[in-house]
Amino acid sequence: MEKMKMMLVDDEERFLSTTQKLLAKKGYDVLTAISGEEALDNLTKHNVHVVILDVKMPGMDGVETLKAIKRRFPLVEVIMLTGHGTVETAVDGLKSGATDYLLKPADINELIGKAEEAFAKRKVLEDKIRVAQTRKAFKTPQQILSETE
Repeated sequence: MEKMKMMLVDDEERFLSTTQKLLAKKGYDVLTAISGEEALDNLTKHNVHVVILDVKMPGMDGVETLKAIKRRFPLVEVIMLTGHGTVETAVDGLKSGATDYLLKPADINELIGKAEEAFAKRKVLEDKIRVAQTRKAFKTPQQILSETE
């Protein structure tokens, strides 16, 4: 079974390093990025399943980064990370394709729970895609018979 790979995206380096260490201790494979641009670059180089993305960042903000991720990497699940004052922005993120959102400071177990839910959602979607591709590749007995007539 494939192991979930996460990426934390936040301009607060202390948050990134602390959270990455906590997740690593619990056995998770975690990349970090301090900007939206770095996150997109990481996604081109690594097979990331779930992104935990801060809403407020200088330069490319979280919602802008989310939209770019969903455009270029539609199967990547994104969880928005927000302070109390930006819940409305997190809701905008949900409308733009985010799976869920967390309030800062996020409890590590809650973050893991939401990431696991997002990963499970992605696995279901991947399975549906595989089934659709398989159906497209194989002909039904009726199609085979109609071709021989």
